[in-house]
Amino acid sequence: MNAPTPLATDASSPLHCDAVIVGGGPAGLMAAEVLAQAGVAVHLFDAMPSVGRKFLLAGKGGLNLTHSESHAPFVSRYAGRQPQIEPLVQAFGGPEVRAWAQGLGVETFVGTSGRVFPADMKAAPLLRAWLQRLRGLGVRFHMRHRWLGWGGDGALRFAAPVGEVQVTARAVVLALGGGSWARLGSDGAWVSLLAQRGVAVAPLRPANCGFDVPRMDAPAGETRRAFLQELLGRAPEGAVGWTPHFAERFAGQPFKSVALSFTDSQGRHFSRRGEFVATATGVEGSLVYAASQLLRDEIEAHGHATFHLDLLPDHAPERVLVEVRHPRGSRSLSSHLKSRLGLDGIKAGILYEHLGKDGMNDPLALAHAIKALPITVVAARPLDEAISTAGGVAFEALDEHLMAIAAPGVFCAGEMLDWEAPTGGYLLTASLASGVRAGQGVLRFLGTGAGG
Repeated sequence: MNAPTPLATDASSPLHCDAVIVGGGPAGLMAAEVLAQAGVAVHLFDAMPSVGRKFLLAGKGGLNLTHSESHAPFVSRYAGRQPQIEPLVQAFGGPEVRAWAQGLGVETFVGTSGRVFPADMKAAPLLRAWLQRLRGLGVRFHMRHRWLGWGGDGALRFAAPVGEVQVTARAVVLALGGGSWARLGSDGAWVSLLAQRGVAVAPLRPANCGFDVPRMDAPAGETRRAFLQELLGRAPEGAVGWTPHFAERFAGQPFKSVALSFTDSQGRHFSRRGEFVATATGVEGSLVYAASQLLRDEIEAHGHATFHLDLLPDHAPERVLVEVRHPRGSRSLSSHLKSRLGLDGIKAGILYEHLGKDGMNDPLALAHAIKALPITVVAARPLDEAISTAGGVAFEALDEHLMAIAAPGVFCAGEMLDWEAPTGGYLLTASLASGVRAGQGVLRFLGTGAGG
């Protein structure tokens, strides 16, 4: 992916613009498209050498553009922020995303899960076509320009290869991302800059993230010491993770065809079939990500959360008990479980991890664990490892056009807003939709007559 050609900026004299976009992710690029199509001269600034880096990373395993489900279940994925996100995706939702991609020459298809992908499953061709369109509309890119906030005269300050650059603009769209994957540009450094301007920002938290499990073989006498270390902000060494035996054998391996269920202390329930992966310290993967909001909130409230894992969701509990109790003769228990129930590998390993030898030889305990194995998690993985983030600019600090009430002319879009959603196309769709809304808001603010 070739970087957009940077525009040399003279550090000695400010650049004067009608509209500035800060951030070259999907939300920023979409805001730039809306403005440029209306004839507004757009200057886009980004700290990285090229735009769309997280977008390209997301497409490595197949770019999930949006989801094909109907409007009601689609908007329900935004949970507590549904009232704020629904108007955005009502105007630019799944069908509009597919039409937009087609307009760039990228055909899409619906996968078996209902997710929508480009026909070639790749992000790079779509991004290339998008940048070509933006250049054709006159959008000017300034790469390696890191936003530093505002100067005393209200000008935007950027750290650039030529030194500090100042830019004045009639309207600004900030699309700086959340706080995950900082090496791709989303480092959350904007939080304090907006707070200084009086814009309310909720703390950034990991979303669509993995979790750590407590060490089951940690010495009991270490509990208080570990607790005190947590209070002091130091990760207690050895306090999390599977036993060395399990981690060495199974870290990185997937749990396939399982079902995860969880009910939090407020009665909110999650239940779904799918897959996830064991890590050296806990769990991650699509099924865990889908439950991550409830798990994270429960940990924040109570210090831990316990979900239940059905290792054989296609088997009734009665059948599992019958098979476990079936005489095994001279066969080992491992051979018996494999032949009667198809349980081996990581599934058998997790049973041994939790039950030990005594529990494994108790048919009732074993059968119950196969159908409802309790997995306790005690910490979300660090923010920078998360796929996305929760928290950000509060919608209550913005008007309906996503303009900051405390900073007229400053609009916010994308993941830096205070919302979250599961993977499956919902993140990208809402980011694009917020870029559309912010772009329309700028048009209205500039008085072009083309705003929404």
